[in-house]
Amino acid sequence: MSAPERIPPRSVTAVDPAAAVLLAEGELTVRGRIREASNAALYCTVTHEGREAACVYKPVAGERPLWDFPDGTLAGREVAAYEVSEATGWGLVPPTVLRDGPYGEGMCQLWIEVAPDTELLALVDGEEPEPGWRAIGLADVGEGRTALLVHADDERLRRLAVLDAVINNADRKGGHLLPAAEHRLYGIDHGVTFNVENKLRTLLWGWAGEPLTEEAVDVLKGLRKALQDGGTLAARLAPLITAAEIDATRARVETLLASGVHPEPGGEWPAIPWPPV
Repeated sequence: MSAPERIPPRSVTAVDPAAAVLLAEGELTVRGRIREASNAALYCTVTHEGREAACVYKPVAGERPLWDFPDGTLAGREVAAYEVSEATGWGLVPPTVLRDGPYGEGMCQLWIEVAPDTELLALVDGEEPEPGWRAIGLADVGEGRTALLVHADDERLRRLAVLDAVINNADRKGGHLLPAAEHRLYGIDHGVTFNVENKLRTLLWGWAGEPLTEEAVDVLKGLRKALQDGGTLAARLAPLITAAEIDATRARVETLLASGVHPEPGGEWPAIPWPPV
């Protein structure tokens, strides 16, 4: 008698409602290490009830202490960024959960396959960007030469710029932007976020000082409500970041709504992360 044919597990995408359950409850198997990461980051597969996906697992035990982020964990802040992203309805952060794994508690995030031939950043000659692009600033390209660093004038990036302002992202590099299939865009690596002090460092300054879109204003009003004491988002953030960090997030939302514009670089903190990519 022959053995029954094995049915291969079904893959899960970031927009699949089952993705978070798979990440939280599935069997996690380490396949390798992502060596370019500054903290321990492991490439894994996760399987559960006939479903399978690739993911990134970052154990808390592999985090390096940061003097300017003394409270909480990188993993907790990564999950908190996902929760805020979900509350916006924009789906800008891949499904991310906090769970136990082979090396203890850590962040587990769905792996995103990057769509080829999608250009979001560029270095160009001249002092003004071409149509369809937004200027970030001049960059030293060596041998005494500079070039203009630009990013795409893309509504997905503009939404991400608003999200970064809310979560106070201190490290929005080009390599943290993942264009994916079906014209979707994801941001990753949100371990240095939610600080109570202003630490916004990003490449997405192209809309600085310009009015927020009506869509963004509506989203911010929704976040204001969800972040109130007893609100759904406040409750989801409470186990992940400190009460002071939640209060600071509320204050940033109020500041954005009061000003009605995208934030501009401040003078007390480098505005662009280094290296930018």
